[in-house]
Amino acid sequence: MPLQIYKRGHVYWAKGWIEYNGRPIAGPYRRSTKASTEEGARDWINHETERQIRRYVVGDEPSKTFSDAIMLYNASPKAAKQLIPIVEAIGDLSLGAISGALLKSLGPKLKPKASTDTWWREIVTPASAVINNAHELEGTPLIRVKPYDKFERIAQDKRRGKLSRVERTPADKEWIEAFCRAADPYNATLVRFMFETAARIDQAVSLEPDDLRPHENKVRVKAQKGHPECWITVSPQMMDELLALPPKRPKNRKTGKLMKARVFGYGSSTGYNTRWKTICQRAGIPYLSAHPAGRHGFFTELVVRQGVDPVTAAKAGGWSDPNLPMRIYAHAETDEADIRARFRTNHVQDDAVQIPNSKKSQKE
Repeated sequence: MPLQIYKRGHVYWAKGWIEYNGRPIAGPYRRSTKASTEEGARDWINHETERQIRRYVVGDEPSKTFSDAIMLYNASPKAAKQLIPIVEAIGDLSLGAISGALLKSLGPKLKPKASTDTWWREIVTPASAVINNAHELEGTPLIRVKPYDKFERIAQDKRRGKLSRVERTPADKEWIEAFCRAADPYNATLVRFMFETAARIDQAVSLEPDDLRPHENKVRVKAQKGHPECWITVSPQMMDELLALPPKRPKNRKTGKLMKARVFGYGSSTGYNTRWKTICQRAGIPYLSAHPAGRHGFFTELVVRQGVDPVTAAKAGGWSDPNLPMRIYAHAETDEADIRARFRTNHVQDDAVQIPNSKKSQKE
């Protein structure tokens, strides 16, 4: 039967065959149209019908190349920059000829001194996004790439003479207080804000005066890494500190123009670095960047030091899956030597229980 639509849950599906001059030419279909409206589902059926009829009449069209797929992809400025060397390397290849192994092999060629994590983030991920976007729009081949394993990561670290995934030292209350004693009010409040809320540095420095609701102790943080914009609750003391900071208008380093007023006065997520290094040196404490000082410190403080259950801590810090922060952000703080010493500790032995002599047998 010709393609028909039916609804399953909130999505419309297509079922049946595509016919041309009363003859089935493609199918059978039992496929989601990924449309949430009947109109959208019919648009999908019309597009798919036209594609299959054209294929039946004129044959398969020339395979699309990676360069063709780039033209279909709406890349962010950051992704576009990452894609430039990838297009230069594989732009002429057809999408069907690009495998996961080929994408992974670009890492040593394009970034020989980078880690496998960087290869995955800056090469494999954006390239896969381009290919799979073309699959969604044009029905070209889908690609799935197996992540680099630990042996590949260790081998690359050995070649470049540098370890990746070095464990970060999270901030604790003592470090925070020492930092704040040596810092100006803006940076002291900034580090306390991130330590208390687990906000990322970009979310923190982007705060504007309108993002504060003093009467509710609420702060609006912008969307980031798959999480929507939301209002989070802070302590009354934290709100008092935020309100005490006169907003500053930072200068855009690229254009030289003044930006909108911000709570902490920074115009970018990297502007704090030099200032923090000076503060840490003055305070006599090791330098910690914003992520271990804030996000790592937040989760370790709650879960490891205060015993808050991981699910509650993850929700408060904006993690949708508590397994992620437990794997990455929860830092054990027991000294390894202390653990080993436990095996040499003499445990107190209970007094031996005196067992009475058994009664003599009647024969004795």
